[in-house]
Amino acid sequence: MPDVLAYATDNRSCQFHRTTITRREPDPTEIYFEIKYAGICHSDIHTAREEWGPAIFPLVPGHELAGVVTQVGDQVTRFAVGDRVGVGCFVDSCGQCEQCRAGFEQFCTGRPGTIWTYNSVGRDGLPTAGGYSQGITVEQDYALRLPESIPFDAVAPLMCAGVTLYSPLKRWGAGPGKKVAIVGMGGLGHVGVQIAAKMGAEVSVVSQTKSKQADGRRFGAQHYYAWNEPDELKAVRGTFDLMVSTVAAATDLDALLRFLKPGGALVDVGLPEHASTVHLSSLTGGNKILAGSQIGGIAETQEMLDFCAEHGVVPQVEIISGEEITAAYDNVVSSAVRYRYVIDTSTF
Repeated sequence: MPDVLAYATDNRSCQFHRTTITRREPDPTEIYFEIKYAGICHSDIHTAREEWGPAIFPLVPGHELAGVVTQVGDQVTRFAVGDRVGVGCFVDSCGQCEQCRAGFEQFCTGRPGTIWTYNSVGRDGLPTAGGYSQGITVEQDYALRLPESIPFDAVAPLMCAGVTLYSPLKRWGAGPGKKVAIVGMGGLGHVGVQIAAKMGAEVSVVSQTKSKQADGRRFGAQHYYAWNEPDELKAVRGTFDLMVSTVAAATDLDALLRFLKPGGALVDVGLPEHASTVHLSSLTGGNKILAGSQIGGIAETQEMLDFCAEHGVVPQVEIISGEEITAAYDNVVSSAVRYRYVIDTSTF
C-alpha cells in the first residue's frame, strides 16, 4: 500500500504538520491518482475547528482535489494512467438508493450512506483522509474528468466551489432576463459571479464593502452594492429574481428577502456556524422562497466542469505550500485571500 506525505491537524487548534498516511492499493474498479493541487475551502476550516460538530483527529482535510492517474484496477473503464482527474466532497455512496439513482449521491439514504472525502468512515471501517496529501485511492465512479482547457493549478476549487454555485444557479433559473445577486464575493462568490454571468443573467454583487468592486466587474457583475452604503441598497429592494448567499457568517435573512421580487428565491450555500431565524411574513409577503443547496452529484459536477471549460470560468487562486496551511486558515476567515488558496503538494 502506498504511503504518501500529507498535512494533518491533531486537534481543533488547526496547527498543521507534515505526516505520512497510507492509501490502499486500488481494487478492480478503483483508481489511484497523485494529487497535484488541493483547494482550501471554508468547510475545511469549519470542520477542523469543530464548528459543525466533533471531528475525527488526526484530520487531513481537503475536498477540492486535482491530480493525475498513476494506477488503475483491472476493471476500470472510465480512466487511464495519465488522465487528469478531480475529486470533490465525497468518495462513495451506496449507488442504489433513490437519491443515488437520481444523481444526488450527496444525499445517499442507503448503506453506507454518503462517505465524505475526509472526516468520514469508509467501507473499510477506517477514517477517510482528504486532499492535503500527495495521493488518494478512489472508486472510478466518484472521480471527475478535468478539462484540459482549465489551468491545472486553478481547477481544484471547482470540485466544491464550482458545483456549489452552479447547482442552485441552474436549478433556480439563472439566465437571460433574470436578475441575480451573489451575496459575498469570496472563494464561493467570485466563482458564482462568473457562472451566473456566463449563464446570461444580469448579475449583481452584495458585499460588506466595495473593496472588491473592480474584481466583481471583471468577473462579470454589472452592479455592485455594499452593506455599508445602505442608501444604494434601498434602491434595489424588490428587484432580484434570485439571490445566492455564500456568506459563512450568520446573516439577516429578513433583510435579504426584502431584495427579492415576488416569487423570487433566496438560496443559502454558506452554512453559517450558528442558527438563523426568519419571520414567515418575509416569505408570505410576496410568495418568496427560502432554500438551501449542498454541492451536487457526480453527473452535475461533471456538467459544471464542462460548462466552465466551454465558457472560460476559472477560479482566481493563490498557490501556497504545505507549511502555509495553518496561516491560510486565519486568512480565509478574515477574507484576506483573493480568492481561493490552493496547496501545491509538490512542496510537501
